[in-house]
Amino acid sequence: MNNLLLAIGDVSKIATDDYVGFTFFVGCMAMMAASAFFFLSMNSFDRKWRTSILVSGLITFIAAVHYWYMRDYWAANAESPTFFRYVDWVLTVPLMCVEFYLILKVAGAKKSLMWRLIFLSVVMLVTGYLGEAVYRDQAQIWGLISGIAYFVIVYDIWLGQAKKLAVQAGGAVLKAHKTLCWFVLVGWAIYPIGYMAGTPGWYDGIFGGLAMDVIYNIGDAINKIGFGLVVYAAAVASSSTSEA
Repeated sequence: MNNLLLAIGDVSKIATDDYVGFTFFVGCMAMMAASAFFFLSMNSFDRKWRTSILVSGLITFIAAVHYWYMRDYWAANAESPTFFRYVDWVLTVPLMCVEFYLILKVAGAKKSLMWRLIFLSVVMLVTGYLGEAVYRDQAQIWGLISGIAYFVIVYDIWLGQAKKLAVQAGGAVLKAHKTLCWFVLVGWAIYPIGYMAGTPGWYDGIFGGLAMDVIYNIGDAINKIGFGLVVYAAAVASSSTSEA
């Protein structure tokens, strides 16, 4: 009860012009609603899609919990909750990579593909954290390493083995894979903008005046909820085809 009252007290401190606090609050509510939607819809689909829908729900649920803490941290300290954010990412981003493997299993995807994507995502996140929170004077170098890992992921899903498997599967799987690829290429590209807005470097004059946390929060909402909705749409399409 005391924790609930404390949380309510923190929310009341959000000023009308505190756009960062507002995006934390909205992000928390959106992630909670999305996770409830995905969990409650699991039994509506064939067994082959249930794990994918479950993972979508886990992604948004984990994010909702972290956004609850990040919202309170911002309200209490008025500073970026970098540690909480990267803990969230190191759990949810690899799960997004797992989604590629799950939808491509019907085309014979092997676990080596999944582990490769997971490894690259962890490298991307760990080096990003080092540049943003530990070695800020070398943020450009760590950001470059993180960016290389990101572009390898992009190559794998757009042109590599994952793309070949998606083409082989065709139908709803190919459509879902292509949409998820666009999320990674465009949606994930939001995060480097936030990184550059919050770290020193040659890009100060371009992104220095932007609110890093607002950019990150918008990116999370688009990508985490969007990933799940793409998988949900693929499950609906696949189920409709089966019934027909």
